[in-house]
Amino acid sequence: MKVTEHFKNSDKTLFTLEVLPPLKGENLKSLFNHIDPLMEFKPPFVDVTYHREEYIYKQRENGLLEKRTTRKRPGTVGICAAIQNHYKVDTVPHLICGGFSKEETENALIDLHFLGIDNVLVLRGDCVKSEQRFMPEPGGHNYASELIEQVVRMNNGCYLDDEQAFNNGTDFCVGVAGYPEKHFESPNMKSDLRWLKKKIDLGAEYIVTQMFFDNQKYFDFVHRCREEGITVPIIPGIKPLTTKSQLTVLPSFFHIEIPCELAEAVEDCADNKAAAQVGVEWAIQQSKELMAFGVPCLHYYSMGKSESVRKVAQALF
Repeated sequence: MKVTEHFKNSDKTLFTLEVLPPLKGENLKSLFNHIDPLMEFKPPFVDVTYHREEYIYKQRENGLLEKRTTRKRPGTVGICAAIQNHYKVDTVPHLICGGFSKEETENALIDLHFLGIDNVLVLRGDCVKSEQRFMPEPGGHNYASELIEQVVRMNNGCYLDDEQAFNNGTDFCVGVAGYPEKHFESPNMKSDLRWLKKKIDLGAEYIVTQMFFDNQKYFDFVHRCREEGITVPIIPGIKPLTTKSQLTVLPSFFHIEIPCELAEAVEDCADNKAAAQVGVEWAIQQSKELMAFGVPCLHYYSMGKSESVRKVAQALF
């Protein structure tokens, strides 16, 4: 079932989560051990992130460096199929531009459609650590908007190697990311919203936000989106803080702000256990306010750890 259909079929706020593929060398059991404690809250769908390949450099005997690719996690397509089969819930694989040619993207979409997966979250993706800025794969997409166009063409039965449309097109529901605090590469919020509006006009049907810790930023973001003519559902992304170090790690990596009240409470904690409890309590209050606002869904970033998300869900669902 499509994500948007889940929203239409529910008269209450839904609980959903996002998981990371396990590290290579691990198996499905480690992933299921993470998801199992959260299934009692009946998520209608589970997002699965995609982590592109990275580059490492090995020194040869002659002293020159050899560039090699390496992957830290197994593929998202197979993981989505395993989750969907095991739990009988829908999955939303993340689809990124980085590391994929258009042909490889089409092949992934063909596999997803064959497996009965109805949704994709389309992202540009991050640049690799060795690059100063995002560089597309040769023959790949520069922007998420271009990737959306490819998905929509396939929905209409148009494939790369066929000049004529086929009747057996795909039927993906397309989601995109939104940034209540602005994407860090955008010069300003107005420019960022203009690009977001373009993605919606191209066929995206819902938005999932980057994590935020100040609900007012989400409320302002929704208001500005509506003023821009963006009418699709806007799903808030919530991340309970779990360690003291996340006060610096999360703002640095995700380009977000942490409110003074939350930061000071975590700084005063004696250890990570106490910090995690503060994070849970903050996320519960955030979630309650968002539910009162009438959001169709609360989307929790679990990042491979379910304990804090489970405590939040127990208080709400």
